[in-house]
Amino acid sequence: MYNSAIIIPQKRICATFPCYNKVMVRLVNKNNINFIADKVYCILRLQEKMTHIEELNNPNQIPCIYAMWHANQFLVHGIEHKDIVSILISNSIDGEIVTYVSEKWGFKVVRGSSKRKGAVEASMQMIKRLNEGECVAIMVDGPHGPLHKVKNGAIKLAQKTGVPIIPVTWYSPQFTFVSFPSWDKMKLPVGKCNILNIYGEPIYVSEDADEEELKKTKKRLKKQLETLDKKAPELYKEAQKRKLWKK
Repeated sequence: MYNSAIIIPQKRICATFPCYNKVMVRLVNKNNINFIADKVYCILRLQEKMTHIEELNNPNQIPCIYAMWHANQFLVHGIEHKDIVSILISNSIDGEIVTYVSEKWGFKVVRGSSKRKGAVEASMQMIKRLNEGECVAIMVDGPHGPLHKVKNGAIKLAQKTGVPIIPVTWYSPQFTFVSFPSWDKMKLPVGKCNILNIYGEPIYVSEDADEEELKKTKKRLKKQLETLDKKAPELYKEAQKRKLWKK
């Protein structure tokens, strides 16, 4: 099943839908936030019964930093050990709903913001959890894009902790695997859907890496993610031949 424990790109939504803020103020407030969160959770649990995710080439390295495009953020529901995976969520009021649902699902949460202080605090929490042997999930071109431009977050975490970055994507050719008209082309299952999580080779970052080496690592991560997306249709066919979804 897919995960809702991700930063919601509120500024982007507001730019696309000018009435977003007014609607959110009316629909989500401190008085009804628990009610709404319960309803969202129920809807997502219903979808979970129809969503079947299998894994391919997961190196199963713990701790690690799962790195994915923002469009594929919900693939974390295919990760086996949810109880040791921390996901960054905004400090906004709608982030409260996301946090509620995520924690009920068994994920851990790190609250943060795009402001410097909030970003630093969130980074420190993620470093602490990685050093304690847990994992984190990072949307490398999020939360506001540009599309498929790898940012520094995952690279810096790997450098400071020595933990590997694991590139990952997901794919399904079924019509129920829907790409939404958002800036990131968000992908979600809507109805019965068989999906494949595909993992790349671990990427390590040296503690004393200079700026040039960090730039090369970003390019390597981007290339791995693009390669996974390119190979996904063929790998999915192979998974079908192996009847992964019938095991």
